[in-house]
Amino acid sequence: MAENGENHVSKHQEVGHKSLLQSDALYQYILETSVYPREPESMKELREVTAKHPWNLMTTSADEGQFLNMLLKLINAKNTMEIGVYTGYSLLATALAIPADGKILAMDINRENYEIGLPIIEKAGVSHKIDFREGHALPVLDQMVEDKKNHGTYDFIFVDADKDNYINYHKRIIELVKVGGLIGYDNTLWNGSVAAPADAPMRKYVRYYRDFVLELNKALAVDPRIEICMLPVGDGITLCRRIS
Repeated sequence: MAENGENHVSKHQEVGHKSLLQSDALYQYILETSVYPREPESMKELREVTAKHPWNLMTTSADEGQFLNMLLKLINAKNTMEIGVYTGYSLLATALAIPADGKILAMDINRENYEIGLPIIEKAGVSHKIDFREGHALPVLDQMVEDKKNHGTYDFIFVDADKDNYINYHKRIIELVKVGGLIGYDNTLWNGSVAAPADAPMRKYVRYYRDFVLELNKALAVDPRIEICMLPVGDGITLCRRIS
């Protein structure tokens, strides 16, 4: 929704603004010119339903959904994983991108949120690709890592969950993604707070998780097993390509 110039300025002065572009008008231009005209009807419906939810800030942005959808097609991803689902916008972007026999292991601690989007995912005809598991991801990942048959079997893994566990997720999923496969970590620019002074005004949740995001970014930058690319899409996404 377009807003007046005054709001553009005030929103961008606060650390905690979702778009990292220099103005809301520019971000709106991208959405209206490139993203919304090409957004599948099912994704549009899910985005609009999610916007009414009180925690709608947790959703993947529409431009990031478009990016993920194209990325998965470019790498011909078939076997994927998503840690942190919420109502399933990025999950739907993935399900629409992978082939009919593709699979997504999707994990989230809250099935209720997932069930908000599930009727739309079912209507889109892609729910058969999704294996949803309610609960904490770490125990599931530990079990998977124990079985060597799971090592190097995933083409793409997307992480958009509890930031204080990103490092713990990385330790495990690096074993599960194939050499040449990708891991995507969402929110790695964390509302712009990663570059802000420690005493800058921030929303409480932004300040709380900021150090965990900084820790992850430092760790990824020196991990010799991956090549990385940090992109200012949505709230920042770091792509990691496993090379060894």
